[in-house]
Amino acid sequence: MSEPAPPLTILLASPRGFCAGVDRAIQIVEKALERFGAPVYVRHEIVHNRFVVESLEAKGAVFVEELDEVPDDRRPVIFSAHGVPKVVNTEAEGRGLFYVDATCPLVSKVHVEAERHFKAGRQVILIGHAGHPEVIGTLGQVPDGAMLLVENEAQAEAVAIEDPARLAFVTQTTLSIDDASHIIAILKRRFPEIAEPHKEDICYATTNRQASVKAIAKRCDALMVIGSPNSSNSRRLVEVATRQGCPKAVLVPRADEIDWESLKGVHTLGITAGASAPEVLVEEVIDAIKEHFSVTLETITTTAETVSFRLPRQLDEPAPVPKAG
Repeated sequence: MSEPAPPLTILLASPRGFCAGVDRAIQIVEKALERFGAPVYVRHEIVHNRFVVESLEAKGAVFVEELDEVPDDRRPVIFSAHGVPKVVNTEAEGRGLFYVDATCPLVSKVHVEAERHFKAGRQVILIGHAGHPEVIGTLGQVPDGAMLLVENEAQAEAVAIEDPARLAFVTQTTLSIDDASHIIAILKRRFPEIAEPHKEDICYATTNRQASVKAIAKRCDALMVIGSPNSSNSRRLVEVATRQGCPKAVLVPRADEIDWESLKGVHTLGITAGASAPEVLVEEVIDAIKEHFSVTLETITTTAETVSFRLPRQLDEPAPVPKAG
């Protein structure tokens, strides 16, 4: 006779998973496929989640790294939710491509802020992570050298500014709130006249998901963040849980990547999902855990989200046919 499954309480963080910007970007690809047929080309991963990307590929989306990989100028091209440098728009227009920009409106807000500061003659500091697509896109809104990237507190202490009276900062939308606040505090101490965003750049979804992790982390023996390794907001959730005192906080892309050995002796498990991870992956993980444990599920809700974004109008228009060369 088999032994009974050990008991496990799962604390399910809410809100979790898809944010309005991710949901909008995925809808843009799906509606483009529905309206214009396959293939629809997408520059970079539309969002940072392999399950989402592979699901869209199965429907006819073709993901490319750069526009020169798009072989057919008659097919729609979509820019990812992370945003793109201005040179990408210029290249698309130069080729006569029909493109749809799926940049999250909250990232576009940062782009507008950066350009406004540049036109006002200010040096701009971008707080963010080098190499992340969102950071590359934001840096690309102004000429080279007009924006300085600051990644951490040490760099904030060291950054050299020519004219502190003409200085501003913007931030990546998916940062750790605590890390960003420490960096901002240093910049404000060093440069008291620095201009800051009218409204915080870190997006509502990043803020809410980090708050929901903080609400459960201290009660958990372990915490899983469902999300992809290249997802900035997902990695920040792991860091938040660790800093809140959770003994084991890990990033889990899919149920088949759960380390079952690490769950031995765990009585209370927290689960959340990054902003680009669909709820189906959360359900998949919980179902897998139920095969190993007798589960009691408790949802901990810290706030309700009602944000939504409109889809671009181009999706309601016919795709232009390029003139014969």
